[in-house]
Amino acid sequence: MNRKNGRDAVVDSDTRAVRRASRFVGLWITIASGALVIAAIGAAFFFILDQLRPSELSEKPLPGEHKIYIDTTGALIAFVIVGILAVAIAGVLSLVITRRAVLPLGRALRIQRTFVQDASHELRTPLAVLDARLQILQRSLDEHDPSRETVEQLREDTRTLIEIVNDLLLAADADENSSASAPVAVEPAVRSAVDAMAVLARPRGIEIALTVAEGTKPATRVPETSLQRCLTALLDNAVAHSPNDTTIRVRVDADRREVAISVADEGTGIQGIEPRRIFDRFAHAAPTSAPALPRTSFGIGLALVRDIATRHGGTVDVAETSPEGTTLVLTLPLAH
Repeated sequence: MNRKNGRDAVVDSDTRAVRRASRFVGLWITIASGALVIAAIGAAFFFILDQLRPSELSEKPLPGEHKIYIDTTGALIAFVIVGILAVAIAGVLSLVITRRAVLPLGRALRIQRTFVQDASHELRTPLAVLDARLQILQRSLDEHDPSRETVEQLREDTRTLIEIVNDLLLAADADENSSASAPVAVEPAVRSAVDAMAVLARPRGIEIALTVAEGTKPATRVPETSLQRCLTALLDNAVAHSPNDTTIRVRVDADRREVAISVADEGTGIQGIEPRRIFDRFAHAAPTSAPALPRTSFGIGLALVRDIATRHGGTVDVAETSPEGTTLVLTLPLAH
């Protein structure tokens, strides 16, 4: 029952995203059509004015010749009415056409999310069973057994697969679409993520320094688990690309509308890929000189951050990247 409701929420989320895209495209088509209509009507109106020479008005019609006299005020009103109707019709038609055009995209998104969600659910149980059996095997082996190291490597590979499946499930989970019923304080979630990642950063001499702007106690509608997942992914990325004995600076700022959480490292910057593409799923930057963490990156974490931020009306961007370091900024709307 829960999975069915979750899938319905995913469908609603994808439908809303497709409708937003269709409205955006339709709006620009309407603007372009309106500009063309106004230009055409304006040209026609001025052409008529140019043909109405005062000298001709006083001339009597020649035999067999007919003259038509036009009231410029009435003509202008008629042109304006026709122009408004033309723009309105163009706007309605563009919205209908664009919505029909993006329907296949909406179906493709729903199929993709459904497949990822179903596949992740189906893979979690056998992988958990496999890990449990390997753990039992590992405990049964003698300390000096030559196969012990191989079993340990198998367990590491299994845990890696479980992490991949969990990331995929989180990226497609319908629960991420819903907003928290009550405002969620941002600072505790940031501190929790900082404390958790400090365990991985400390052995390499990396310090995570948190700064919260004075008088700042922001809250957002993003669920607490989703918010912590975003911050953990940003910090995980920063730690993975930071040289030993450096500092990662985390700062929380807020204004009347939104809260911005920045994570700045002292790595070598984003290399081998366009900075904006690091949030694409399975995207990888060029390897850095920073020592690798035991946990391998699969290009899902930052994509998950973007998905969560977008679903809740926020953004995540590369604010700065250079050989001196990279700064990522997560921006979320405040809960009022």
